[in-house]
Amino acid sequence: MKFQLRQLEAFRATAETGSVTKAADRLGVSQPAVSRLLSDFSASVGFDLFTRSRGVLEPTSDSRYLLAEVQRILERLDHLDDLRRDLTERKRGHIRIACLPGFATSHLPGVLVRFLKARPGVTVSLEPDRPERILEWIIGEQYDCGITDGFLGHPATHSQDLYIQSACILPPGHPLGEKEEITPNDLASERMIHTRRDSQFFQHLSRAFTECDEEISSLVEVRQFTTACTMVSKGVGAAVVSAIDAEAFRPTGIIIRPFRPNIFHRLSILQPASGPSSPIVLDFVDEFAESLRPFLAKKPE
Repeated sequence: MKFQLRQLEAFRATAETGSVTKAADRLGVSQPAVSRLLSDFSASVGFDLFTRSRGVLEPTSDSRYLLAEVQRILERLDHLDDLRRDLTERKRGHIRIACLPGFATSHLPGVLVRFLKARPGVTVSLEPDRPERILEWIIGEQYDCGITDGFLGHPATHSQDLYIQSACILPPGHPLGEKEEITPNDLASERMIHTRRDSQFFQHLSRAFTECDEEISSLVEVRQFTTACTMVSKGVGAAVVSAIDAEAFRPTGIIIRPFRPNIFHRLSILQPASGPSSPIVLDFVDEFAESLRPFLAKKPE
């Protein structure tokens, strides 16, 4: 038994108006077209749909039961059409984001605030974790996008790589604040707070020191740039970090200077290889990438 959507609409309109003529006006079709739709629908269900009483069409006892279900179906379809329109116009949806812990507390909340203010029907799930876990989630399509670093590629993912400038940060009032930029030679006598030794960023930093015939004087090894920024803001050590994190801590009074030679922090925005779950995910990825534009470095050769 197959029904056409137009048959259901004609049945509902006739039941609500009590007239084929009025139903035709409501649906914007001819009276014969409505009569034909009702006749075909009646033949499909196997019973009469209406009886005439004092010039008004009234649903039969059987069709009253049918009408309640038809109304529910059409209401769901109306809701589906509204949802389609919202998605097309980017007004509604849900985004699942996995990110590095530092992003969850620094740069990303501000991006989300701007993004959600323009899209009041959109909701977000945000889960910070280590890079290994983020990759697992994206491969398993448990999250729509992941913001991570140290990513080496995986066939089950699509990645967009962004290269972020670095900056040297120093405690408020530090004498090196008089310099316009900081080099490894300037930091030779400073105790350094740096990322883990197995991270790509530390390898870049260590190479920069070696090329200047200096060694890093290690004070604290951390996983996240935000930890280094917090310690420096409290007057302990010096650090070379992502310019994004440094800027987030500017209100604390830390000294921020360009670090030379240029080194970069590579961020990767991951999505499942099957593609985004909705257009709103692409909108978020584009807006997040755009928010990083002031901090981007040239892609290394």
